[in-house]
Amino acid sequence: METLRYLWHRQRAATLAFALAAALALFFALRFVGFAIYWADPAHRNREIQGWMTPGYVAHSWRVDPQVIRDALGGPFENERKLTIDRIARQTGIPAEELIAEIRKAIAEARAAQ
Repeated sequence: METLRYLWHRQRAATLAFALAAALALFFALRFVGFAIYWADPAHRNREIQGWMTPGYVAHSWRVDPQVIRDALGGPFENERKLTIDRIARQTGIPAEELIAEIRKAIAEARAAQ
């Protein structure tokens, strides 16, 4: 505890920088662990494609290259990480069911090519 007092009084900027770096490291470590636990659950693999999903989520769930999903949707799109299939359907004027069918077809073709 005495060392912390010394550092705080003598090297305040360095102590604050270290605390900020440690907090950021902890944040990203917890985020990594959360993602690892989520995707390790078999219930999140090969999920039925729904309109609330983003193209990246579908690619991760089905374990295909995200470019396969982008090509099926006719992308890339602006703010792609936040766009859901439903929003893409509204933007393009194509029904979501039709987009989902195209995604399924693209996934099947990509898996057959592997």
